[in-house]
Amino acid sequence: MTHCITRGAIAAVTVVATGLALAACTPASDDNGQLVAFGPQGENGSLKDNLFTQEVEKKFDIDFDWQTTTYDGSVAGEKRQISLASGDYPDAYFLVPWVDGFSRNEILKYGQQGVLVPLEDLIDEYAPNLAERFEEKPDWKQSVTAPDGHIYAITQWSECFHCSYPSKLWMNTTWLDALGLEQPTTTEELRTVLRAFKDGDPNGNGAADEVPLSGSASEPIINYLMNAFTYAPVGGPSSPPPLVLDGDEVALNATSDSWRAGLEYITSLAQEGLLDTGAFTQNGDALKALGDSGDAQILGSAVTLHPYVFVSADSPDGRDKNYDAVAPIAGPDGTQLATWRSPVNPVGTFALTNKSTEDERIEAIKLLDYLATDEGQIRASMGPEGEAWVPAVDGDLALDPELEPTFRPITYDETSNAAWRSMSQYWDSLEFRNAQVVPEDIYTPDGYERRLLYATQEYEPFQPDESVIFPIEKLWPDLETSAELAELQTNIATYITQAQAEFVTGQRDITDDGAWDAYVADIEGLGLARYLELLQTAYDAL
Repeated sequence: MTHCITRGAIAAVTVVATGLALAACTPASDDNGQLVAFGPQGENGSLKDNLFTQEVEKKFDIDFDWQTTTYDGSVAGEKRQISLASGDYPDAYFLVPWVDGFSRNEILKYGQQGVLVPLEDLIDEYAPNLAERFEEKPDWKQSVTAPDGHIYAITQWSECFHCSYPSKLWMNTTWLDALGLEQPTTTEELRTVLRAFKDGDPNGNGAADEVPLSGSASEPIINYLMNAFTYAPVGGPSSPPPLVLDGDEVALNATSDSWRAGLEYITSLAQEGLLDTGAFTQNGDALKALGDSGDAQILGSAVTLHPYVFVSADSPDGRDKNYDAVAPIAGPDGTQLATWRSPVNPVGTFALTNKSTEDERIEAIKLLDYLATDEGQIRASMGPEGEAWVPAVDGDLALDPELEPTFRPITYDETSNAAWRSMSQYWDSLEFRNAQVVPEDIYTPDGYERRLLYATQEYEPFQPDESVIFPIEKLWPDLETSAELAELQTNIATYITQAQAEFVTGQRDITDDGAWDAYVADIEGLGLARYLELLQTAYDAL
């Protein structure tokens, strides 16, 4: 969602700047003791009627007055921006990072304008659990502390292990068995397997309807394949362009010779019909339609975070059990890497404004402090005890067998309006998550988390060295250049994404030196040198 937010911020710069001059001077509102809160509301019921909302209203003496938006990121971001620009903004924000949130540029801007109030004194006095978490996870505290020393917004902290390696290849093991093949370990072995999927009728229906490899635009298929040639950072519609460290210097990997070699390989797969080029444009629903398609199973493999992205859990024919993760493959020169995602999230999701009263601030920060406890996290993100989870008992096995089990998730009605779910996930440490009880049968929905654990353990050894990973999520912008940086980033990232799709689909010739040189020149013409200069300055300030 970062780019969606950035685009909104750029488009709204003029109107926001006008509104902020008034907004910063707006006194605390008289809302009759209600905490006016802005947050996304799903289709399973209102936030007002949500059971967790009602519980915390009693627990912390809060009377919520909700201003709601949807889980559509563009709509949510626009509504938040309009409220800030007009001066008609709430007392508090409770946001979901993958929907919309405050960028670091916004956090600094609104914080220094006085719209967002500093939280560090409130945390020190009224949020001992959150303060303790900051001590446990110093990277979390660093990530929320602005260069001026203030904390204007809190981010969600997630050490979800399987989420840390988002670009995984999931392959149909039953097809491999039917064709007498093993999982591929190199780029050419992968080509061999995909050819067999295409031509060998592994679904046995006599039709050439197999799709060897696919994906979706939201989870770039390029990443998994590119990691056999050079490191591909986390990508997606809202991500920065692929940046890496070259010593102590930030560099764009998408113009390197190794990146071109990766594109040549990926293009060759597409030319043979082994790679579904719809992966560059289709959304997650279209990918899942392939996985769930008709009577015959037609999808051989997909690059996604986890299998339920492209195939329904508990499928009637059991096809959801057929996919296993393929470890990172090695390229021609032995390169074998895995895309890694940091637990640091730069998007601010909890913030208090100057419209709130002192009492309301204390009530809200106590609520956030509760969300930073195991008890609060389980209740808020999952649901009530006995309905969404039960305490562990003797004999239970934690996801990490070295940890003492604490709770066991149970089958839960997804239409229930009893939890805040993603809006509440401020504390998701590795220890907390891996202490949950998970059955040993990894091919059942209840054992799914263990299936993802085992898959991710195949990727962990291939995480690049820190000397390669550029920590863009840790950077704080300079207010004087932040709008410029955001625009450069959006333009460069968008161009690279479009151009790569054109290379792979044959609209540009990746083997033509002139076409490649034009691609590099276009990126340079978009202000690459200035973009890298601004990033370097921010990196050097860490």
